[in-house]
Amino acid sequence: MFKSVGKVSRVVGPLVEAVSEDGIAMQEMVQVGDNRLIGEVVRLRSDKVTIQVYEDTTSLKPGAPVYSSGMPMAVELGPGLIGTIYDGIQRPLETIREKSDQYIQKGVNFSALDRSKRWHFTPLVGQGIDVTAGFILGTVPETPLVTHKVMVPFGVSGTLIWVAPNGDYNVEDTIAVVVKDGKEHKISMRQYWPVRRARPYLKKERLSAPLITGQRVIDTLFPIAKGGTVVVPGGFGTGKTMVQHQLAKWCDADLIVFIGCGERGNEMTDVLINFPKLIDPKTNRPLMERTVFVANTSNMPVAAREASIYTGITMAEYYRDMGYHVAVMADSTSRWAEALRELSGRMEEMPADEGFPAYLPSRLAEFYERAGVVETLSKNQGSITIIGSVSPPGGDFSEPVTQHSKRFVRCFWALDRDLANARHYPSISWLDSYSEYIGDIAVWWHKNFDPEWLTLRNEIIELLQKEVHLQQVAKIVGPDVLPDSQKAVMDACTIFKNSFLQQSAFDKIDTFSIPDKQILMLKIIVAFYKKSQKAVQEGIKLEKIQKSRLHTAIVRMKLAMGNEDIAKFQSLLRQVEEFSLEEEAA
Repeated sequence: MFKSVGKVSRVVGPLVEAVSEDGIAMQEMVQVGDNRLIGEVVRLRSDKVTIQVYEDTTSLKPGAPVYSSGMPMAVELGPGLIGTIYDGIQRPLETIREKSDQYIQKGVNFSALDRSKRWHFTPLVGQGIDVTAGFILGTVPETPLVTHKVMVPFGVSGTLIWVAPNGDYNVEDTIAVVVKDGKEHKISMRQYWPVRRARPYLKKERLSAPLITGQRVIDTLFPIAKGGTVVVPGGFGTGKTMVQHQLAKWCDADLIVFIGCGERGNEMTDVLINFPKLIDPKTNRPLMERTVFVANTSNMPVAAREASIYTGITMAEYYRDMGYHVAVMADSTSRWAEALRELSGRMEEMPADEGFPAYLPSRLAEFYERAGVVETLSKNQGSITIIGSVSPPGGDFSEPVTQHSKRFVRCFWALDRDLANARHYPSISWLDSYSEYIGDIAVWWHKNFDPEWLTLRNEIIELLQKEVHLQQVAKIVGPDVLPDSQKAVMDACTIFKNSFLQQSAFDKIDTFSIPDKQILMLKIIVAFYKKSQKAVQEGIKLEKIQKSRLHTAIVRMKLAMGNEDIAKFQSLLRQVEEFSLEEEAA
């Protein structure tokens, strides 16, 4: 497969310059040196080739051979991806650990898919029909949660003259034969796809349904649509990784692709230790059975970090093409951008803002534009939702990665350091965050849960904005000077922030809230605020209202009642609407 095409002339960290003796193309996958280090061609100038090497180049010397594959950098796709932990260039880390010592040896390379494992293939079609790329030939039970759909590879079409009978096969066995113009194409369960090229589809569709996360501040205030994009910026310690872990655990996507891109090793270790213990609440099966991991930590080669998000998004597109809804967690795009900056500097390119390359915006756009809801080539509907975190130095949201990311996403969850320091998690700021998906998903909420959802959301947002102004006044004149009607606004916002927005990931009741619970909690808080205002206008002191039994019940409701206690929430709402606060507070 690989042939010698030149020799190394210069080594600059992960960048290797070579003199080519034969034809070689941009983005072509190559192997460098006697250890066969994996690399990719990133620049061509006359007979000089610049190669981005995805492994440690220590001891690599001028004169070492360069071998060409004749193919672009690609990932291997097929049954067996789910539950596997890969590095940035899709090498299975568990397999490497089993067959080597505690360190990844240079040039070590194992197939992404296990060649020895046999999968039970069930054909869905018979011979004699015409098939095209993306056509589903049969199914494989990849995990108890995911049925893998074996598709005709791109570039193949014609008449299906043979399909394998029901039975067990490995990923290299032929399971179908297609003929076109007298030429046979043998199809196996394995296929390849270049990571830097988006997989094709028939058309993009309008976003209309939210990605339910169970996190109240997200689902109610700043929702994201299935197929949407969101950026989560925050300084060190504000909980970016915690937010992504919660979404990976609880969002209603069919599959999760978690990309640990340049994060600390202990954070990825925490993910890999905890995920096998987590149970999917919908199926009572392990969450690992619908998760793919790409782990490229900060102590791994920086060039592989740059490739990791493309590896992850390509695997996500593969399952999207089967008709699944996939959520991609990229943690963090700042570390990926830093890899771009380092590689750009070594290539001696002209730097732009803060040393980042001038093509940073276009690379970010290429990544986020691969999200969306699409009609696949097999006429199914699938989607990819991208949730990318950003680690701005010092929490400065004006830095280039955050600002450029905002240009290409429609949802922004700004993490606030003051909230994090106050142990208010998720520390998503209700003042700096926004979502442009409200109009897209409002009909879904109205149709499936409550037609008052948008009205209630707008009312609480207006109250939070009023509270900001009142807080500023209170700092000047003191809170005791404010009239009870204004204190009622601040009291309602305090209840909302502490009993609704603040949510514990470690509490079994509070860690996840179904939409019914969220909408009822929102109704209870808004209704109680209106009752409080009415009581204050009739002369009841706010202090007495705050000491009422109903006030205490509302403050405690998030921990006292779970998702299965919808009837209790409805009863509490009736108490707020019907019970006389004036009588109880008297």
